[in-house]
Amino acid sequence: MRHRATAVRPKPKLACRDDYLALVQRLPLRPLRTVTEYETAAQLLDTMVLRADLSDGEKDYVEALSVFIEDFDRRNNVFDTSGRTPLDMLKHLMEANDWDVTALGALFGSKGIASEILRGKRSLSKSHMFKLAERFDVDPGLFLERPGQSNLEGK
Repeated sequence: MRHRATAVRPKPKLACRDDYLALVQRLPLRPLRTVTEYETAAQLLDTMVLRADLSDGEKDYVEALSVFIEDFDRRNNVFDTSGRTPLDMLKHLMEANDWDVTALGALFGSKGIASEILRGKRSLSKSHMFKLAERFDVDPGLFLERPGQSNLEGK
């Protein structure tokens, strides 16, 4: 009779598993669908990433939660607009969508105008703002200059 060797699997550390399960009970790991879910997840993640003493279970949870937060960001174009100029916003959207001056020129009907806007030599017109808003599925107000803010060079 032959004897088979069986692998002995170590039991998972209960403390690690318990840490993970406690976090899942606090905020289940699933796709984030609302801004409230996103904000709750981001707040939890912010408190956890600052800790140097995370257990293995907590590290796994943070890694998984980060994926869901990044997915929500990607689907909803989450981007902090405070202190950003319309030109900053335009450049960010172009980068996020792999656009260059040629693609922008095609949208505006002139590569020269697109180039001047990107160099800060010319402001976006209302028509440009609405075209950009429609193309990138954002609010046209994203491209409005605030008082005291200018995209133009030297102003």
